[in-house]
Amino acid sequence: MRRNLAAALGGWSARHRMAAVLGWLLFVVLASVLGGAVGQTTMAEHEQGAGRSAHAEKIIDEAGIDDPDSETVLVTGPTGAPETARAVAAVRANVQATGKITDLRPDTVARDRRHVIVQFTLKKAPDGAPDPLPAVEDAVGKAQRDNPKVTIGEFGGATADAWFDNALGKDFKRAEMTAVPLAIGILLVAFGALLAAVLPVVLAFTAYLAAGGLLAVASHAVHVDDTTNSVMLLMGLAVGVDYCLFYLQREREERRRGRDRETALAIAAATSGRSVLVSGVTVMVAMSGMFLSGLLLFKGFAVATILVVCIAMLGSVTVLPALLSLLGDKVEVGRIRLPRRHRAGRGGERAGVVGTLLKPVLARPGIAAVLSAGLLLALAAPALGMKTAKLGIDQQIPPGERIARTYTELNRAFPGNPAPANVVVKARDIDAPQVKAAIGELKRRALASGEMNAPIEVTVHRKANVAEIEVPLAGSGSDATSEHALETLRGTIVPQTVGRVADAPVSGQLAWSTDYNAQLKHAIVPVFLFVMSVTFLLMLVFFRSVVIALTAIALNLLSVAAAYGVMVAVFQHGWGDSLVGTRGAGALESWIPLFVFVVLFGLSMDYHVFVVSRIREARDRGLDTARAVGEGVRATAGVVTSAAVIMIATFAIFGTLSMQDFKQLGVGLAVAVLIDATVVRIVLLPAAMALLGRANWYLPRWLGWLPRVSHGEAVPAPAAAPPPVPVP
Repeated sequence: MRRNLAAALGGWSARHRMAAVLGWLLFVVLASVLGGAVGQTTMAEHEQGAGRSAHAEKIIDEAGIDDPDSETVLVTGPTGAPETARAVAAVRANVQATGKITDLRPDTVARDRRHVIVQFTLKKAPDGAPDPLPAVEDAVGKAQRDNPKVTIGEFGGATADAWFDNALGKDFKRAEMTAVPLAIGILLVAFGALLAAVLPVVLAFTAYLAAGGLLAVASHAVHVDDTTNSVMLLMGLAVGVDYCLFYLQREREERRRGRDRETALAIAAATSGRSVLVSGVTVMVAMSGMFLSGLLLFKGFAVATILVVCIAMLGSVTVLPALLSLLGDKVEVGRIRLPRRHRAGRGGERAGVVGTLLKPVLARPGIAAVLSAGLLLALAAPALGMKTAKLGIDQQIPPGERIARTYTELNRAFPGNPAPANVVVKARDIDAPQVKAAIGELKRRALASGEMNAPIEVTVHRKANVAEIEVPLAGSGSDATSEHALETLRGTIVPQTVGRVADAPVSGQLAWSTDYNAQLKHAIVPVFLFVMSVTFLLMLVFFRSVVIALTAIALNLLSVAAAYGVMVAVFQHGWGDSLVGTRGAGALESWIPLFVFVVLFGLSMDYHVFVVSRIREARDRGLDTARAVGEGVRATAGVVTSAAVIMIATFAIFGTLSMQDFKQLGVGLAVAVLIDATVVRIVLLPAAMALLGRANWYLPRWLGWLPRVSHGEAVPAPAAAPPPVPVP
């Protein structure tokens, strides 16, 4: 029997099973302890953006300026009503009585005289002292209770941070508590035995723990975002469970054919194990494309996903065969009786349904290919109008939340106030006459332009020779009016005033979003080309076919485009947004499209490599292409369905989180996997391969030097036909 790397790893693990299992546990423990000891380093504010806005944040960071949290209380009542004045007075008195604030500023009244804002700064709490925000929120709440005829809401940096910390903590705890039991439940249905269902989840979760420890170490070189661990959990469960599922399915299949335990394990290692290695390498290479983005966020995502995929892949081809060899038939502990149609391991009705669908597909492959491709293109159509942006508070937070309502009302009554542009002036001497004159000229020209609103506030940090000029932009903060105002500020007013005497980059939410999108547009072509080129080369080497490699690229692009279209339809245009418990934000979060492309291009290789490997295996046994396609798709139908269900369920959990960007990520990935595992793998792939026939395996002569990869193992049949092994 010809050996390969996966077979060698599986064979060694099966022979040295205790060493493999204990070695894995020791590795997980050491990695986790090491990560906890060194701690994880997160990104600084200026490392999260790009361009001139990031430069502005870097100036503030390097100057050691610690801006205290500024809070705004919005009081809304009838025009000129005395109740409004009493409520404002109550707010001022209550918050001042807490002793937790400074810099209580004069009231600002909106033009409609229905809205009044009270602004102040929270005192910075010493280390170990209570957070001042709860006391201030209680004071504002008391003012609301004492003045029920008006509406009082609070918004600010501290308020927003507190909401995000609370929501994210609860959301991710719920996601982690839900994802693992859900995966076990799906695998229990797939395998019909509790231990067989638990093994893949345990291995995937331990891979996540080990990767988390190594990520903490790596974060000292590549700083990561707070969300990176959650993304790593999502990826770790998705690929880790899938890899184990592929391996287990093939081992059980060979046992049902009458193979003994050792032979079944050897065949699973040489076939599914090899597919796992190829899939894992492809996913990791695809993820490495994020290093070309030029953004630290994506570099952190790349490090995290590469680590967890690599560890999950290695665990699947080492510790899993060791455990299967150690447990033997005990892997069936906790066996339950389920109707045959639900048993993914046998194929059951799932394979029967797939077989029923395959008959017309293979009989009329041209029609099937046109219809399925047309469906994907129709789903992809909305993506032509895709808009990306750094979503504002009102877009990220569910619309029913009080903080979101306050933010929206505050922005309506005082345009630009919640998220002003911030001109950061760095000079040799911030008090120099020419610098002061330039700042004054900037204020005058900004107000005279009609595109900026009052008040324009200037904060001078003399020790650092830095000044911050907050300029409220006209418009809603993210519309065309605000974008034009920012362009005027950056392109004309700043260069002709403070820009002549000092370094004066502009930051703020809109500036950050504009620069971030510009960097992504610059990086997206290199990332796309890199991922597609490397995927093509890996498929070419593994299958020794130019056509198979090109087909993989085309099918993946269709899947990604369809997912983009669904995301734009739901989250940008708001079509069916209530079905996922949100409201259309009018744009996709800036980092989502690129990340989704890289992840989907990698993950789709799970199914593609697994299915096409079985097709190639059947063809190598002498079947023609059409029959090989039918056999390969039917043989993998059950396990692909189970793997897809697990991925969809895992990603869908993220679609239930409070934050809009995680909803977009979860729904986008879940929809893409659903499309990939159904329309693409059951209809479009077999139709395309049936149409191409022998051309599927075309390899130019000048590429004949490529290594030959066997997709099946010539294992001798048993001398006498033994009775079937009673494995479900």
